[in-house]
Amino acid sequence: MTVAPAPVVLNGDAEAQPRRHPLTESALPPRRTRKRLAKYLGLTPFAIYVLVFLAIPTLLAVSTGFFTSTGAFTMANIVGLFDPAILTTFFSSFWVSAVTAVVGAVVGALVCYALLGTKAEGALRSTIDSASSVLAQFGGIMLAFAFIATIGIQGMVTLFLKNTFGIDIFANGVWLYQVPGLLLPYIYFQVPLMIITFMPALEGLKPQWAEANATLGGTRFTYWTRVAAPVLAPSFFGSLLLLFANAFSSYATAAALISQGSQIVPLQIRTALISETVLGRENMAGALALGMIIVMIIVMTGYSALQSRTARWQK
Repeated sequence: MTVAPAPVVLNGDAEAQPRRHPLTESALPPRRTRKRLAKYLGLTPFAIYVLVFLAIPTLLAVSTGFFTSTGAFTMANIVGLFDPAILTTFFSSFWVSAVTAVVGAVVGALVCYALLGTKAEGALRSTIDSASSVLAQFGGIMLAFAFIATIGIQGMVTLFLKNTFGIDIFANGVWLYQVPGLLLPYIYFQVPLMIITFMPALEGLKPQWAEANATLGGTRFTYWTRVAAPVLAPSFFGSLLLLFANAFSSYATAAALISQGSQIVPLQIRTALISETVLGRENMAGALALGMIIVMIIVMTGYSALQSRTARWQK
């Protein structure tokens, strides 16, 4: 037996329903759209800052590498990147950045591991976090002056070791004012930066994972090698790439310590800017900037990929 559906009864007269102006629904954007526009509007100052102080200078710097002083297009500067002198500066920047990044990552990770045994809001943890935030940004001329005054040729520690113990740390040359002398200042700010970036990953380890490992008969070594290490690996290598990029792009500290020669890429760009020609080529600074930007894009792309992988375990 089929039952017919009951008729729909409208309450009230259609004439009694309030009329709505057609502009209230059709012309005005929905509430969700207005919220989205408000979000983008809040990013406007930052977008303008990035455009004026990052995007436009980068485009101008790179584009000059493809033109001569008369405005004619040329590929001579790009070919000049493969000159042995230029390749030497890139190699110097690579090995300084790699060494300081590895040392900073390992030492910083060990400090983070030691901090796991302290209270999250304790005095020791707060002091180290605050000091790391300050020292990670303590670079440039101030850092160079600190090392010159401490272990320079006439530095306090240098004279103390020489006059007291007869130890001359510059017996084999003035290494502090050459590329090897950049290792100590760079490590000085690399370790705090590693503490800042890697500590949240260690704090993200869930205690349930350690409990599950112990319940299944695993040891502490098993937990760190089979559970914690695979989880922390993307964050560790992501922080390592960040430290590499930080050292590769550093300029002020190296410029203050190395007054002669262009032994790393940022100093080579400075030389190209203040001199008329580098290796017989005009506008070589733009080509060097292009090579440096390509390296930074590759490194930061790898860093973003590793960070997105790390985010999966921190949800």
